[in-house]
Amino acid sequence: MKKYGVNELREMYLSFFESKDHLRMNSFSLVPHNDNSLLLINAGMAPLKPYFTGQEIPPRRRVTTCQKCIRTGDIENVGKTARHGTFFEMLGNFSFGDYFKHEAIAWSWEFLTEVIGLDPERLYPSVYQEDDEAFDIWNKEIGIDASRISRFGKEDNFWEHGAGPCGPCSEIYYDRGEKYGCGKPDCKVGCDCDRYMEVWNNVFTQFNNDGHNNYEELENKNIDTGMGLERLAVIVQDVDSIFDVDTIQALRNKVCEFAGKTYKDNYDDDVSIRLITDHIRSATFMISDGIMPTNEGRGYVLRRLIRRAARHGRKLGIDGNFLARLSETVIEGSKAGYPELEEKKVFIFKVLNQEEDQFNKTIDQGLSILNDLEQELEQKGSKVLDGENAFRLYDTFGFPLDLTREILEEKGLSVDEEGFAKCMQVQKETARKARKTTNYMGADATVYDAIDPELTSTFVGYDKLVAESEITVLTTDAIVEAVAEGDNATIIVKETPFYATMGGQQGDKGTITTKDGSFTVEDTIKLKGGKIGHVGKVTQGMLKTGDKVTLTVCSQCRANTCKNHSATHLLQKALKTVLGAHVEQKGSLVTPDRLRFDFSHFSPMTSEEIAEVERLVNEAIAADYVVETKEMPIEEAKKTGAMALFGEKYGDVVRVVDMGGYSIELCGGTHVPRTGAITYFKIVSEAGIAAGVRRIEALTGDGIFAYYKNLEQELMHAAQIAKSEPAKLADKIASMEKEIKELQAENDSLKNKLAGEALGDVMDNVVEVKGVRFLTAKMKDVDMNALRNLGDQLKEQLGEGVILLASSQGADKVSLVAMATEEAMKKGAHAGNLIKAVAAKVGGGGGGRPNMAQAGGKNPQGIDDALKEAVAVLEGQL
Repeated sequence: MKKYGVNELREMYLSFFESKDHLRMNSFSLVPHNDNSLLLINAGMAPLKPYFTGQEIPPRRRVTTCQKCIRTGDIENVGKTARHGTFFEMLGNFSFGDYFKHEAIAWSWEFLTEVIGLDPERLYPSVYQEDDEAFDIWNKEIGIDASRISRFGKEDNFWEHGAGPCGPCSEIYYDRGEKYGCGKPDCKVGCDCDRYMEVWNNVFTQFNNDGHNNYEELENKNIDTGMGLERLAVIVQDVDSIFDVDTIQALRNKVCEFAGKTYKDNYDDDVSIRLITDHIRSATFMISDGIMPTNEGRGYVLRRLIRRAARHGRKLGIDGNFLARLSETVIEGSKAGYPELEEKKVFIFKVLNQEEDQFNKTIDQGLSILNDLEQELEQKGSKVLDGENAFRLYDTFGFPLDLTREILEEKGLSVDEEGFAKCMQVQKETARKARKTTNYMGADATVYDAIDPELTSTFVGYDKLVAESEITVLTTDAIVEAVAEGDNATIIVKETPFYATMGGQQGDKGTITTKDGSFTVEDTIKLKGGKIGHVGKVTQGMLKTGDKVTLTVCSQCRANTCKNHSATHLLQKALKTVLGAHVEQKGSLVTPDRLRFDFSHFSPMTSEEIAEVERLVNEAIAADYVVETKEMPIEEAKKTGAMALFGEKYGDVVRVVDMGGYSIELCGGTHVPRTGAITYFKIVSEAGIAAGVRRIEALTGDGIFAYYKNLEQELMHAAQIAKSEPAKLADKIASMEKEIKELQAENDSLKNKLAGEALGDVMDNVVEVKGVRFLTAKMKDVDMNALRNLGDQLKEQLGEGVILLASSQGADKVSLVAMATEEAMKKGAHAGNLIKAVAAKVGGGGGGRPNMAQAGGKNPQGIDDALKEAVAVLEGQL
């Protein structure tokens, strides 16, 4: 058997399945597309899920790929053994409702034995224990003796992931020989040793699981084959592990060269050599797909891989930056299958160097601090680093928690991760409270301060909504070289048609596109130094510094914003006309949906004034004035009578917006070409917001139609509830109000009657306290209003004296009412102080005037004590 190289094996596989009418597709990006269940692509079938589920139609029913994959579930073990790695390539052939078990099994056997040349006697298939069909194909069609076919249970040979498509598997194992075995007499397929290596896995997706382990046959059955390219190379090249196959060995040897070490001389060195070899492969491919080092998500996975590799380089004694030089070997070994690596190598090297530089700045001091902390632990006899110190290492020296944990584990120590999490939460809360200016990312807007002050942006969007330009700066929570799908970012370019939020006008929305990516602009902001930031999210692919881009402003949003902005100019003129020359603009907000205008005025506007302002604005709209904009010296602008914003600082040259001579203002915003484009103007509210400042909210154009449409819907809904028609709704409401008042009066009468009946004859309860008659009584289910009415009635019966009534309503509500007559008050009685003193007995509080007071409570069981206490309280008052 020829010992084919990794690149040869990849091409042989893809060419073989092309000969079987499969469409060869390039590897998908490591960044999942429209799949929030994954952080990174981790299997050959993962990017093809839409084809398996039927959400998308595949380009062909037979497809073959070699998919780059990353799995970090066992990252802690990478390097410690030769089995583990984070990066691998997955060979796959897929059928979407086309061929099934017969072809899949036959072609896997044909490729392994006839194309690669593996010894058939060393290949051992396995099937799901209940899959007799697959067993018979192997046994009767391929000719494998039944004794060499293993049947395994669900755990090993049935693929499913909760509800959805699933099915049995058939794996193929290769016997690598006794030298890789465990030596046990019962060593066979399924043993944990390295002798029998799984090389191929056919998944027969033939069932649908309803989520309750009830299985239905699928109408369209699929094939999902996975075979690790590196594993296949291990078998074909007859080497110990993936770190010994040709391309990875070349990389491993380069690590040894940089470190001056020999592989397999020292276990600790080997751990570092394997870890660096694996991690630089992952990092190189991730960066090529636009993933950038950050502190969250897939960006954090990349940062962790780079920093682990950098630290282990130091452990090996490698001086200075080395990861970019290693990446060159990765690219050289893999560019045959992934030409994009060669295309983006300068960019990849730059990102690796920047991240390594950033880490090197802090790691020495951080390691020194950690070493001191380790000595303190030793002195205390402790094995656990407290969370506060771990957080200080993270916050001050950039040590991620997992890096601290890893360093400590090497010395038999651990870290208080719960304490670390608490410190992190405190910091987030503190930062949130202290934060004043934030950008879209929700981070303090200081990342922009690091941008080269020489860089500027030019706005070219007064007369066009599309422009070509070049990306000069990209930022996330730091300045970066690239952003990829799913990233929130800010893009700065040389020239832009996007208007940045200024002068009350909201920034434009739209898209920025390149040949490799697309970015949705959700806001446009003005930055220091004349820079314009396009804030939003990457929706597809990747964007890099230096990319040529097409910037497209949302035309509908801009048009509606222009209508609202021009309307504010007409509004200010109308307000000055109706209310007087004292009106000055105090603020404004102009969005595509509405406008808001704050102005100086010292009383609410009357309905007549509002109507007159509306009339004047709409009159100017109907006049269809030409809107002209001119740039001129500030002094010349003042001579035209142009209104300036009070307190605003203007440059020597200003922009004057003239609406047919009716309104002339200094303004840098965007406007309609003629006032008639505004269509119509409607004030929806007028209110005071501060002393001497009023606010008008208004709508124009489409906003008015939407406003009245909403009002119409509300009117129809109200009429429906009232069982009326819109035209008759006012009469219906008047009739209902009358009926409600009559029912309320009847209800109050009944309540008073019931309260009196509930009270019964209570005059026997009257006692004399220092010559003042005092009546106390308790009852059930009488509300406060009825209790007060009842008190008035009893006061008439009592003549002169003091009354205290208590009512329980349910298990947790008490109402108390106290009243005192004129004569009783002259003697010192005070209803408010009385009720205040006893309310605590019923779990409540209250008070009131000397002649009448009330209180509420939550403890009906305390009513008797309250009434007894009242006698003593009244006695103290008299």
